Amino acid sequence: MKDWFAGEIAERYDESTAGMPVEPVVDFLLPLAAGGALELAIGTGRVAVPLAERGVRLAGIELSPDMAAQLRRKTDSIPVAIGDMTTTRVAGTFSLVYLVFNSINNVTTQDGQVDVFATAAAHLESGGCFVVEVGTPNTQRLEVFDLSNTHVGVDELDFDTQRLVSHHFSLVDGEWRRLSVPFRSVSPAELDLMARLAGMGLRERWADWDRSPFTAESRKHVSVWQKT
Repeated sequence: MKDWFAGEIAERYDESTAGMPVEPVVDFLLPLAAGGALELAIGTGRVAVPLAERGVRLAGIELSPDMAAQLRRKTDSIPVAIGDMTTTRVAGTFSLVYLVFNSINNVTTQDGQVDVFATAAAHLESGGCFVVEVGTPNTQRLEVFDLSNTHVGVDELDFDTQRLVSHHFSLVDGEWRRLSVPFRSVSPAELDLMARLAGMGLRERWADWDRSPFTAESRKHVSVWQKT
């Protein structure tokens, strides 16, 4: 699995995501984390650090050493295993494993996504929950998902293979730069089946962290699967 977040991407990650809400995410996860939490693709700790500050025992798995280094600049109290979340394991079990901001799509094969659910299940205590935030599949082959003076984002989807490529055109230091990142689009129903294969069942699904109802018009979902 390629590290798409090395170097300058890691250095600019917190700046580029500064407008994303954090408190609603922490408020949602906190009641599920009494037995500790493991974040898959923990990144720079955008969610993990404030969750740990609320008293949660945190651990993480992260593919990119450069992203983990940015987390280390904030705190050294959260242990992070460097590795692929399809196979990497850490010591102990948790009441919560979570994966936010479309990171399940970074795994570009169905088998790999199934393995992510297996990773979550392997670290959950009985009754524990796996929480995933991810966008719903695009409805057009080409969709503009962001348009501003400094960034243009265009998704390109192959419906037959579920291969999704997000093209980012970013204005950096007066120059436009392009980054095209591959993903695998996946439906809520397919994720439910992956959870079932891992011994988990759907507990709840919302349109966002504020628990707004999930409908056919929702552009993303926050899903909670519980280990039996």
